[in-house]
Amino acid sequence: MMKFGLGQSALRVEDARLLTGKGRFTDDVQLEGMVYGTTLRSPHGHARILAINTSAAKAMPHVLAVYTAADLADYGAIPCLASINPDAATPRYALALDVVRFVGDGVAFVVAETRDAAKAAAEAIVVDYEDLPAVATMDEAMAAGAPALWAHSPDNQLWTWHVGDQATTDAAFSAAAHITRLRLVQNRVAPTSMEVRAAVADYDATTGYTLHTGSQGVANMRGMLAGAILKCPPEHVRVITGDVGGGFGMKSFVYPEYILVLHAAKHLGRPVKWTGDRSDAFQTDTHGRDMVSDAALALDAKGMFLGLRVKTWSNLGGYQAQFGPAIQTFAGGKMVGGLYRIPAMYNEVVGVATNTAPVDAYRGAGRPEAAYITERLVETAAMEMGIGRDAIRRQNLLRPDELPYQSPLGNLFDVGNFPALLDKAIDAADWHGFAARKTASAKAGKRRGQGMCYYVEIAGIAGNQEYADAKFMSDGTVDVAVGTQSNGQGHETAYAQVVAATLGVDMARVRIVQGDTDRLEVGHGTGGSRSMQFGGAASIEACKAIIAKGKALAMAHLDSESIDYEAGLFKASGTNRSIDLFELAKRHPQALDARGHYKTDKPTPTYPNGCHIAEVDIDPDTGVVEVVRYSVVDDFGTIINPMLLQGQIHGGVAQGLGQALIENVVYGEGAQLLTGSMMDYALPKASHMPHMTFESFGVPNPNNPLGVKGCGEAGTIGAMPSIMNAIVDALDGVQIHMPATPEKVWRALQGKVVRLAAE
Repeated sequence: MMKFGLGQSALRVEDARLLTGKGRFTDDVQLEGMVYGTTLRSPHGHARILAINTSAAKAMPHVLAVYTAADLADYGAIPCLASINPDAATPRYALALDVVRFVGDGVAFVVAETRDAAKAAAEAIVVDYEDLPAVATMDEAMAAGAPALWAHSPDNQLWTWHVGDQATTDAAFSAAAHITRLRLVQNRVAPTSMEVRAAVADYDATTGYTLHTGSQGVANMRGMLAGAILKCPPEHVRVITGDVGGGFGMKSFVYPEYILVLHAAKHLGRPVKWTGDRSDAFQTDTHGRDMVSDAALALDAKGMFLGLRVKTWSNLGGYQAQFGPAIQTFAGGKMVGGLYRIPAMYNEVVGVATNTAPVDAYRGAGRPEAAYITERLVETAAMEMGIGRDAIRRQNLLRPDELPYQSPLGNLFDVGNFPALLDKAIDAADWHGFAARKTASAKAGKRRGQGMCYYVEIAGIAGNQEYADAKFMSDGTVDVAVGTQSNGQGHETAYAQVVAATLGVDMARVRIVQGDTDRLEVGHGTGGSRSMQFGGAASIEACKAIIAKGKALAMAHLDSESIDYEAGLFKASGTNRSIDLFELAKRHPQALDARGHYKTDKPTPTYPNGCHIAEVDIDPDTGVVEVVRYSVVDDFGTIINPMLLQGQIHGGVAQGLGQALIENVVYGEGAQLLTGSMMDYALPKASHMPHMTFESFGVPNPNNPLGVKGCGEAGTIGAMPSIMNAIVDALDGVQIHMPATPEKVWRALQGKVVRLAAE
């Protein structure tokens, strides 16, 4: 077996750089003559801007410029790329024009010789606001007499979207022997990446704009900036992304500061840097989740699923973010119902405007929300009907002989063995040994609960093509540029394994390049667990092109009309004459360089799936929940690097656990952000995490060359429902909403929380 080939746990090649302080993040960028910017943000959740006096700020030492919306009239609004109702547009500009719509909305941008000088000048700006009524929650926004945040939507409901057949679903409910109903609240969370957002801009009259920023794909970023906002040809914009300390969807988007530093750099003729702080992040990074669903599951007398009906109200925030409307609709709305055989389904989603930060993709982007709805219903139905929670899933999961299966919501589930994976997960978790552990917990004064989630993810829906560009270097290596962007997942390692395996060379001779539109100007970026499916396949295509070019060149070198290629060597067929790949590249500079392009004729999503089983202990005196056991069995198809895969699952579970137990963005009176710092917003720590067992039950996907299915979102998708199901089990069926804080759990144990059924 080739050293560090596919399927092996090769150590991350990027770690040596990152762990020795040689990483290059955006704030590490230092350009000659660089100056610094800061944004003055609205302290009001909703207010009209009557006047902005910048004279005192402009007169302060070291201040170079102060910009307001009037200075940026030539730029377009940040586009919403997933509009559902074009008549309900909510345009957001780099700085607020006349109304601020959430705390943190930018009203002015100051540039100075030092960061401290810029911040001091921002404090000297005087803004005359007319305070307007603000709504922080969807209940407030939709209440009678609520202020209209946008004139075109007086009830603050910007659009309604639906999928499925309502009449068929209504008929299924009419025929049901049992109906389970729940109201489910999915709390708002802050992405809280380790590296805060930052941006450095430069401008050259000949070549145009250059932006350094942490992103999830430079080509996408360039396209969004050049097209609707800067209104210039794409080749006049260069976007560079170095190392990125976490993205989770949030760093896919254009933020106002990126436009502001580009404008300032052009206006001042000097590079401009903006680096946010944690307060900026909590106020202005796109948040995740924040939705309320009335959900119902119809069953026959034997517990077979007949129909699923869901209505969701989705909080969009003060503006519709770039993909915000798509998260609970196209991305997640079609995933309710999971991999179960449910003949009739109908899902309706209402998008609601509030005076809060915009909501967009956060790890899983709609799929964790869909799994939460589905699996909470399934678990509750089993309890209500007295059916085993494993049994009800087993009898309703699609069987291999039913695949491919077209779901009522439009998904074509292609391959897998879901009942067998469920059985493997039950064995791995010692499901049937739970009773003894529950008894042991009771003797220790704890209440133990057990919860299950059988999830499915849809991956690879963000663009149906990708590119990879290979260049041979003078040092005897090959650089392969890819159009996706690592945010910590280990792409440099995984891609190098794919290239090394395809070329049959040592992985140390492969370098992966990412994050520069001058090196590779095309690509759909990282998001929705698509990188290996498309980027890996494009890398294979580049390798195939290299081998084809090499065979043509090797014919002359080896004096043969027939050339074989294996393990990095071109060989004359039937002889012992050969030439090494890198030697051939050295003799013919650039001749073996090749660009690979992988494209599917139509979207070909994959469906990673698996079963998470959690056990919790609850201290009845304090309400503290401890996740004490956690096991995972997943189907990710072909696995490139098992160690990287487990790292992705661990991280995803931590984020799902955080939302289930402690994370919660809270706005108070006047739509004031109450969780604006690490003192107020709780993140999971190592002490919250249980020991996890992980097993794979992979069925390779036939629709891409590697057979992969994607894994980046899966941990979060499975964690939220399994942990909350375990908590409800420990509470003897009493339903509570996320996050299951000690206070909520304690009150439930005191009988102060009633069942949260949909009305």
